[in-house]
Amino acid sequence: MTKDQKNAEPAIRIVDPDAPPDVRKVRSWIGPSAYDYWCRLRDMIDDLYPGVFAPEWLNGGRKHGWSLRYKKSRSFCTFIPERNAFKLQVTFGAKERAKVDGLRDQISPATLEAYDNATTYHDGKWLLLVIDDGAVLHDVRILLSVKRRPKQISAT
Repeated sequence: MTKDQKNAEPAIRIVDPDAPPDVRKVRSWIGPSAYDYWCRLRDMIDDLYPGVFAPEWLNGGRKHGWSLRYKKSRSFCTFIPERNAFKLQVTFGAKERAKVDGLRDQISPATLEAYDNATTYHDGKWLLLVIDDGAVLHDVRILLSVKRRPKQISAT
């Protein structure tokens, strides 16, 4: 593939360097169904971890585009808006991976497969999930509780 062909392809990520995307841009970029899951996960994090996170937009350049990072002292998770899709990236350190192993029976087979196939780097296992149904959302809730204990139990 030539450089011109690559540049002609429509971007899968939001790459406009001028400013982080606003709500309208995210909603139109990822689509209504994915945006519903974006809002559900955002609300779940706000509910389970009240006042803990101040999400921050990061620009990863033309290759990675914009992402919304949740972080306190350590990385928690990152929302990645893609064309017609919503992905979530979570990195698990060695101690967190041991905790995930103890919760495998509570996580769906599809999410376990993604977790098992995720690459482990020097800073941890990088899990990337497409958030597109309630089962994945349920799994994310369990996985995020490994990263940080929820402040309260919620019915979300």
